[in-house]
Amino acid sequence: MKTLRTMLYCGHCGGPTAEGNHEACAQALAMEPPRYCGECRRRMVVQVHPMGWSARCSQHGDLSSDQG
Repeated sequence: MKTLRTMLYCGHCGGPTAEGNHEACAQALAMEPPRYCGECRRRMVVQVHPMGWSARCSQHGDLSSDQG
């Protein structure tokens, strides 16, 4: 069962999603994994592998490219 996550912060730059323009960030995230947790803005541990990527927030758990 997937959990719906609220994206308060940009996964690329870590800035609040409600402030500023994040179009460039969205384009970057199409090609690379998020570096910041969208819920708490913590820097995540990211691992890139041949079939995609996985990221872990110490507070909110795991994300992966196959969660799309």
